[in-house]
Amino acid sequence: MGTPLGKIFHLFSRFGFGISYKQANELTQVEFNEIVERLFVFSANPQPITEINFQDIPLKKDAMAQGMNKKELQKLISDKLRDLNIAWTKRLLVSEKELVEKQTLFWHNHFSCRINDPYLMQELNNIHRRLALSNFRDLLMEVSKSPAMLNYLNNQQNKKQHPNENFARELMELFTLGRGNYSEQDVKEVARAFTGWSFNKETASFDFKAKQHDDQEKTIFNMTGNFGGEHVINMILNNKQTAYFLCTKMYRYYVNEVVNEEHVKELADFYYHSQYNTGALLRKIMQSSWFYSVENAGAIIKSPIDYLVVMSRQFKITYTNYNVLFQLQRALGQQLFYPPNVAGWPGGKTFIDSTTLLLRMKLPSVILNNGELEVADKIDDPDDQVKLSPLVNKKYETEVQWQEILNEISAFDFETLMSFYLLKMPSQEIITRIKSDSVFNKKEMILKIVSLPEYNLM
Repeated sequence: MGTPLGKIFHLFSRFGFGISYKQANELTQVEFNEIVERLFVFSANPQPITEINFQDIPLKKDAMAQGMNKKELQKLISDKLRDLNIAWTKRLLVSEKELVEKQTLFWHNHFSCRINDPYLMQELNNIHRRLALSNFRDLLMEVSKSPAMLNYLNNQQNKKQHPNENFARELMELFTLGRGNYSEQDVKEVARAFTGWSFNKETASFDFKAKQHDDQEKTIFNMTGNFGGEHVINMILNNKQTAYFLCTKMYRYYVNEVVNEEHVKELADFYYHSQYNTGALLRKIMQSSWFYSVENAGAIIKSPIDYLVVMSRQFKITYTNYNVLFQLQRALGQQLFYPPNVAGWPGGKTFIDSTTLLLRMKLPSVILNNGELEVADKIDDPDDQVKLSPLVNKKYETEVQWQEILNEISAFDFETLMSFYLLKMPSQEIITRIKSDSVFNKKEMILKIVSLPEYNLM
């Protein structure tokens, strides 16, 4: 027995970056469990991004000694951050390891980090990717020891004489337990446990500074002992609230922005007892009947990254200039490696306002027809990154394999084409109005469909 087409579109919209009609139709002949298995098999052994070399970004003192001024160093950093952004974007457009890249995007936002060091940002991203589908404990431990996160959350300044609570607070509030599930005293004591967790700037590697570590007794979560950072992480993971917090976030990311408490509790129980095996958790969601229920179809607003990558993959778009995608991320409000703050992008409706909705509705005809459009930059840029001028009548220089696409869908009418590109149908009134506009060809049909607000849902 094969797999229904609608089920395939839904699965790949959430655990991949969409799927073309041709690919989906071929999978209808495959057993559903085999399709799920392929997602995991294709995502095995993810390769790191190696765009930035450690030597590319000199330490500030070395840059000054080489005669580089602050402005030149900042420009070098900004250029490399853009190179890193484009390197990941290119991978998202073509990688067969869709599942691991999708989960890497989740961790990229969950462990939100923004520092002026492209190499350290790249290495943190590679941790997210390498352990994306693995045990959460391993991931949390490596992220907590990563120079990027230690730098971002000021743990370099966390010393026994002067504990810095920033990392301790975000570890519990944003990464594991969630607000309200620890006390202010716990924050102070956890900070003491992580004193001495630092990194070596010369080697970009974790460095435990024993002399800066507070080795006295601490009382954390009503337990007293000579706890260090590893002990705290184990204590946090032993609290089932951590599994509930993570599953709530993943439910909103993969299933529905409106949480079903019964389903989340079921997932949290499974995640906790599976020792936080993220791959097993995602497989369970994929194989749950409720994941495919009507209320979960088209229930999530595409993030700007999802929107751009899905359209590019669905229509096999090639870009002459990949800077276009970097600029569109800024215009749509989600620039990779540049989250708004330590809490990351809130997601959902926050990605949509009157400006971005209008842009999303115009972009398909612009990108798919290589047209022109005026767009403005929405990224607040206090760190003096490259500030882009508004893109006035920018020509996108894209190429779409239209003839191939039209050959695939030549036999289908307007309603059928909508079911290929939309996970949620517009009202019958809208459908009737579009059809009554004029006599239009298949290409115009597709452009009208993907310009509808419903194309922004997955």
